Amino acid sequence: MKILLLVFVLLVHGPIWILQFSIVDSRPDPPLSSLSAPVSPPVALSISSISASMTAFSPGIQVGSEKHHEKESNKKYLTAVIVASTALGAIILSLLYFLIYHRKPLLKSQEDANSSDAVKGHALGPFMGKYSSLKTSCKKGSVSLMDYELLERATNNFQETDILGVGGFGCVYKARLDDNFHVAVKRLNGGSQESIKEFETEVDLLGKIQHPNIISLLGYCIHEDTKLLVYELMQNGSLETQLHGPSRGSALTWHLRMKIALDAARGLEYLHEHCNPPVIHRDLKSSNILLDSDFNAKISDFGLAITDGSQNKNNIKLSGTLGYVAPEYLLDGQLTDKSDVYAFGVVLLELLLGRKPVEKLAPAQCQSIVTWAMPQLTDRSKLPNIVDPVIKNTMDLKHLYQVAAVAVLCVQPEPSYRPLITDVLYSLIPLVPMEFGGTLRITQHVPSDH
Repeated sequence: MKILLLVFVLLVHGPIWILQFSIVDSRPDPPLSSLSAPVSPPVALSISSISASMTAFSPGIQVGSEKHHEKESNKKYLTAVIVASTALGAIILSLLYFLIYHRKPLLKSQEDANSSDAVKGHALGPFMGKYSSLKTSCKKGSVSLMDYELLERATNNFQETDILGVGGFGCVYKARLDDNFHVAVKRLNGGSQESIKEFETEVDLLGKIQHPNIISLLGYCIHEDTKLLVYELMQNGSLETQLHGPSRGSALTWHLRMKIALDAARGLEYLHEHCNPPVIHRDLKSSNILLDSDFNAKISDFGLAITDGSQNKNNIKLSGTLGYVAPEYLLDGQLTDKSDVYAFGVVLLELLLGRKPVEKLAPAQCQSIVTWAMPQLTDRSKLPNIVDPVIKNTMDLKHLYQVAAVAVLCVQPEPSYRPLITDVLYSLIPLVPMEFGGTLRITQHVPSDH
């Protein structure tokens, strides 16, 4: 628009300016004797003063001849001005035509590019509009709409040998994209209202979150009844597999376990304190805490997450995993951020004791880790004996007592007695070595009973 305005001004005022300039300079050339004097700008002189000066400096020239010469000169300059003005007007009109009629394709191409970017980005369109209920203002990331055939090739047509894990609504596959970049692809089958809701929640929420301790969603795909979610690949799998799988926690030292607990606390603290409105994960457990090649922990699986205050939590269908569900939510349907704190306490007990959250005592009888461990966690003489044998006698006992105290507070039956996740976070930082993200300085020590 600025260019068009400038062209318009030139079109209106340009010929007039040239005409004025030509009239001022349309006097006859001065005699040779005047050229030896310094040249001064002509624009400050009037036509009458120019004529007078010409008479003074050129004696012997007749006045009539001078006037005749001046008229002839003026005619020539006027003709030149008219021709120049006409040519300039034609050029400006041509330029104006070019800008008006060639600007439209440019704007259209820009609109097409913006439309293309929208398709590449987080654009679920009518699908998201139909089920969208989760709105939050965490940091926004970018989630790409991906091609089904590309993901089919990347997973070797969803071969069973590439399965990394199995969830409630489908399997997770290891995949290799065309640029030799490895990712994890979760395949959700079926079109039930519940699975659609979880898929929509996952894409909507993780598309807005970027945090080092929360899994990154790289893309998604909808193909008929199949829905795919593409995540960053976590090479060391889940905390559940590390603790309760074939290795039985042998790769997890005491300090690594504390690092994992701290990472999970940081991710949870981000959801509770830095998202607006706060996010309640509602399904925190060891299988939803994933570990990368350096054992950095990230919270995953946000299908059951809700935003605190966005809906009536008392009317939400009871969901979660046995052993991690807080008693007030299980019995009364009461759901708050303290429900996540309870689940975190159970994960902390798993890290300490190496036991599953629920274990079978008999075919029809189970016992939770909380019920079994609570009487011994507060007894300093018994606590060292129930620690996971893999890490037994490898930590400062003072640190062990402190972590056990945090776990006990997190799994209190009364939610008001549980700490905020921020308090948990700051209680763990001094127990984690500096190289793992804490403030603990490692010194040689011998575990003692004092």
